[in-house]
Amino acid sequence: MKRRPMVRRLASDPKDAAPFPAPPPHRLDGRVTGRTLVLMRWIAISGQLTSLAVITGCLDIQMPILPVLATIGASVLLNVVVMAQRGSQPRLTDRDATFHLAFDTLQLTLLLYLNGGMCNPFTILLLAPLTVGAAILSIHNVILLTVLNQLCLAVIATWHYPLPWVAAHFQLPPLYAMGVWSGLSMASVMLACYVFRVAHESRRITDALAASQLALAREQRLSALGGLAAAAAHELGTPLGTIAVVASELAREVPADSPIAEDIALLRSQSARCREILAELSRKPEADGGPPFERLPLTALLEAAATPHRTTPAALSITVRPANGAREPVIRRSPEILHGVGNLVQNALQFAKCHVEVEAVWDDESVALVITDDGPGFSSHLLGRLGEPYISQRSDSSGHMGLGIFIAETLLERTGASVAFSNQRQGGARVEIRWPRRALESGDRGES
Repeated sequence: MKRRPMVRRLASDPKDAAPFPAPPPHRLDGRVTGRTLVLMRWIAISGQLTSLAVITGCLDIQMPILPVLATIGASVLLNVVVMAQRGSQPRLTDRDATFHLAFDTLQLTLLLYLNGGMCNPFTILLLAPLTVGAAILSIHNVILLTVLNQLCLAVIATWHYPLPWVAAHFQLPPLYAMGVWSGLSMASVMLACYVFRVAHESRRITDALAASQLALAREQRLSALGGLAAAAAHELGTPLGTIAVVASELAREVPADSPIAEDIALLRSQSARCREILAELSRKPEADGGPPFERLPLTALLEAAATPHRTTPAALSITVRPANGAREPVIRRSPEILHGVGNLVQNALQFAKCHVEVEAVWDDESVALVITDDGPGFSSHLLGRLGEPYISQRSDSSGHMGLGIFIAETLLERTGASVAFSNQRQGGARVEIRWPRRALESGDRGES
């Protein structure tokens, strides 16, 4: 079978089959605890007091002791207040975390203002609160913190007390001082952008993987219903048989013209109906001793995955094309395959104009599914980003999160499949899913 070049396409997740609530981008509360920020502030206070002791005691350098101690004392006071009030609310809101980091920025700025400003070698520490904020805050608060950091750098570059020095007042040349200010300003902006982007992508991947696990758990619960039905059928068989025997004896003893004869006949017919239903539930495949429908032919599994999505105007057809007379694979009823293939089928139905075809191809070495539609094809400007979570062709207002392809790929790769996306020459999308036949039939999961 010829394979077209593997290119990627964007697709939205199913509306009905996998309704996962998208985490609102502005809800970042609880990313950090008050205890963490308090601990960081205690470490900063310890470093500031140690530096003060070394400079004034060991190096015998004079500096404004009282204003410096008052500034450090403000941090100590804030820590004490937070430790006293944060017991019932260990996690900080986004606004509270911004306040804490803004306070640390202002406190450090005041210390630098009292001790040489931009000439102080500890000026680079102003980047620390901004780095922490970029990792845990929303984009709006990161921008506010970045603006505050820029203002603080500008203030200590323009106005500050002279740097305490043993011989005379130390002063950087104006051009060099401007270069230091420019470097720190650019570093703060670049660091905020870089750290925020990395943290944001990490959160998106984590949330998307959680959504995939929810989808898989739902499919596993549905798959477990078969075993539960078999167990119920087994347990109910004996008491239902007793009811049928008693009803038969009553029918023999009660005259035909008795007022309750009709009720007894109804009881017998309904008990017989219940026994037929339980027999259906407890029937097992001859080739397998497991729960009912645990292993299915590939075409039956495709029907099970596609049937819930036959609600759109587009027609859906399933065709088979065995190679070299190979027998049809009989595979485990895998929740990963059911949900992964179902997501891709529903995506094709949503974009198709009139028709979607699912073609099953197998030989002795591999098994492949090819899903094609006659829709507009894959979006060219997002080909390289397909597979990332929360990427969708649809607008955000439609309620789609763009998790359909991500979830489908994640689940199918857990079964050992490879997924390739391309556009057909005559128009429309093409998705190819391929497994090694041995791994698929044995039920072993490939490395994802």
